[in-house]
Amino acid sequence: MNEPFELVYDPIQQDFLYLHRTTTYNLGSFYHRHEAYELYLFLRGNVNFYIENSCYRLAPGDLLVIHPEEMHRSFSLDEMEYERITINLQKSLLQRLSSPATHLSECFDYRPKGKGNIVHLKEAELEQFLLWTGELEEALASDAYGADIKAHCCIAQLLVLTNTIFQNTSFTPADIMPELVRATMDYIEMNLGQEITLEQLAGIFHLNSTYISRQFKKHTGLTLRAYIVDRRILFAKSLLSEGLSITEACYQSGFNDYANFIRSFTKITGISPGKFAKSKQQPGAG
Repeated sequence: MNEPFELVYDPIQQDFLYLHRTTTYNLGSFYHRHEAYELYLFLRGNVNFYIENSCYRLAPGDLLVIHPEEMHRSFSLDEMEYERITINLQKSLLQRLSSPATHLSECFDYRPKGKGNIVHLKEAELEQFLLWTGELEEALASDAYGADIKAHCCIAQLLVLTNTIFQNTSFTPADIMPELVRATMDYIEMNLGQEITLEQLAGIFHLNSTYISRQFKKHTGLTLRAYIVDRRILFAKSLLSEGLSITEACYQSGFNDYANFIRSFTKITGISPGKFAKSKQQPGAG
């Protein structure tokens, strides 16, 4: 069955992508990933933000850091104006801006996946963050001599500020992800190499399979099948990175059809398993 893939994998072509948006509709209302790190500052609206198996009701001044491997989605609960700033950053840019003593990717990399993503900025911190994003906007809109260097300086300042805040925060956000959805995600994660069916889930949770499916789609924007395929592809990527063959990665990640694995992997990641494996064998590949 050729069910369309619902999960979006956003390619980021340039060193960084800066967006300051205000909308009154849902943009990207299902789980997705980027090929880059992301800084996300929430300014106003009525929004739930999902990262992996957690969900947070956002407050103005909430700052989130998102790793390329972390699935996430924002969901507007009404038609109130939704304003946010997002900055997507390539790993290579963070490496160039970092120094031996200051690793600017620390807030993204040095924490468990799907945990520790969010802080709430104090008034002075928010003012400083908006000062640097304002200067970044001006630099990006300018063709004056040195504008590109000014933009990179602003990015560096924002990353230093963000890392400093995350290193010193004691903020503990309230996770409002429904327990059924979280438990379903956890079960899938623990059983990626095995067959997973709606009937199994219904038996485990003692609930109607249609109810489970609808609740999962409501909170993730994805069908269970699309979610399972995505998690299997992510697992297969880790297996290929460890040096397993394409065939081994296919079957150990739960695919029982080699052709379907190749097609699914290429569709979701934008690269074939063979090319992905070769890229991981190159010197300096991370």
